[in-house]
Amino acid sequence: MIPVEEARTRILDALRPTGAESVALPEAWNRVLATPVHARLTQPPADVSAMDGYAVRAADASQGARLRVTGSAPAGHPFSGRVGPGEAVRIFTGAVVPAGADGILLQEDAMPEGGSVLVEEAVASGRWIRRAGLDFTAGDLLLPAGRQLTARDIGLAAAANHPWLSVHRQPRIGILATGDEIVLPGEPLPPGGIVSSNAHALAALVRAAGGVPLVLPIARDDVNAIAAAASEARFCDLMLTTGGASVGEHDLIQQALGPQGFALDFWKIAMRPGKPLIWGRLGQTPLLGLPGNPVSALVCGVLFLWPALAVLRGRPAAAPPLRPAILGTPLPQNDRREDYLRATVTRREDGVLQVTPASRQDSSMLRTLAGCDALIRRAPDAPGLDAGAWTEALILSELGI
Repeated sequence: MIPVEEARTRILDALRPTGAESVALPEAWNRVLATPVHARLTQPPADVSAMDGYAVRAADASQGARLRVTGSAPAGHPFSGRVGPGEAVRIFTGAVVPAGADGILLQEDAMPEGGSVLVEEAVASGRWIRRAGLDFTAGDLLLPAGRQLTARDIGLAAAANHPWLSVHRQPRIGILATGDEIVLPGEPLPPGGIVSSNAHALAALVRAAGGVPLVLPIARDDVNAIAAAASEARFCDLMLTTGGASVGEHDLIQQALGPQGFALDFWKIAMRPGKPLIWGRLGQTPLLGLPGNPVSALVCGVLFLWPALAVLRGRPAAAPPLRPAILGTPLPQNDRREDYLRATVTRREDGVLQVTPASRQDSSMLRTLAGCDALIRRAPDAPGLDAGAWTEALILSELGI
């Protein structure tokens, strides 16, 4: 058995980002940039007013001065003339500041009187003017390659005049559940049968991580059936199996895929839950074989599939983040396997996170996992801890799971 961190490193080192594709700006949210975004124009393109009021010469706009209004400059309709001595031009937010003006008399500091305006508050030179290029100038690097695009980024790219963006293609993940005992939700249950949950949960995890799941038909415990089903995922960016990864005579993943060109990298990890995990390559397709127990499959999905999808999408290789937290109940000494305990999270009045492990940690209990918010990580041979001691936890909501 190999340690969790070594297993994750070997998985991530074997993966490469998907290629680039161009998508329309509205479709680019949460995608990862394949090429950087530079400004195609200067923003603002000219000096513009930051407020409604009057464009004036500051030297003329002392308190009590009266200025002749010679025109108007709404946004999108620049004033074609020039502001001369003793003159003002009515202006609105976002409008180009007319030539000759160097300040804005605020609307609330002005008293219009027929064709003139009375200055009730002196104007300082440069006040309430947004200079050309205040936000960015043409050619500026705005968004680097590898950035996962937020709504803010989309707005910036739009302002920089980009209708399309080059992003990494969403990874296609083939998901194959195996076992004579499992049936799809809603189908009649045979004697000894159970409803298949792993493929659906993993598909949701793939979507949450920015991938595109391809759920394959259930493969029965037969080497030919597994091989035939696996062949449908050869053109995916990653193949995911669940079940058939342990040591029983019906755990057939390696037996079925060996003749198809499967090359094993490692098998078995020193962790709980999820020891029987397979990593290798089926021809050119990376293959991650997860355990059949539903909690084990999902915990392994969080620890290994989630960061694998990040790399495939063009993001840096990294483990899911761990947060410091206080234990709500004591924990006994751990054994030689790295342990991930399902736990609920509360935030104390002082802002500190408190994590309380579920009383039962059986790897078949999905209800317990669904009711938990975190996984408490315990290192191999970690000593016992009292309630109130510091520990570290992976907060599932931070991953959108």
